[in-house]
Parts: sequence; structure tokens; C-alpha cells
Amino acid sequence: MPQFRLSPFTGDVMQTINPWTWVFNVNLGNSGAPEIERLVLDEVGSYGRQLGRVGDALAVLVKKARDPGYAFTEKDNNALDDLLSQVRAVDDVKKNYRGRRT
Repeated sequence: MPQFRLSPFTGDVMQTINPWTWVFNVNLGNSGAPEIERLVLDEVGSYGRQLGRVGDALAVLVKKARDPGYAFTEKDNNALDDLLSQVRAVDDVKKNYRGRRT
């Protein structure tokens, strides 16, 4: 790999850029429970999938709130069921993790 001198005050600088780490490295930020977050991502679904389900279910509820006579469609019920199933799965991961630590 070539070396570059960025200014007369620096030494040789070498940096390897691995695009795979950009794709597969998830920064969990300042999570209070990073291990639980990692398990949820592994076992329940990505942030994108989780947010997608929240968005789908929220859209159903907004329709209902705007029009009390709105009848849920099968697709609406599926969106709500998917979200509830995901919430239960996250709860299961949390319970199982806490059980391992005691």
C-alpha cells in the first residue's frame, strides 16, 4: 500500500479502507444495554425492518384516528400483527438475556 506525506510535519500515513466494515459494522451508540441490542438485531430484525414495521402499523392507526369509520383491511391487520409479534420477540430477547445474567 502506498504511503503519503500529508504535510511536512507528519510522518508517513497509511490507512486501509475496508468497505465491508461500513456495511456490516453497526454502531450501537450510547445504549444502556448494547448486548441486548446486538441480540435483537441478530434474532429479531435490523433497525430498518423494525422501523418499517413501526411505520406500517402507525400508518394504520393514523388512518383509523382520522376516520373512526375506517375498517381495517387484511393488510392493516397484518401490519399490526407483525409489529406486535416483533415487540413480543424483543421482549423475549430481553427476558432471556436477563435470565442468563442472573
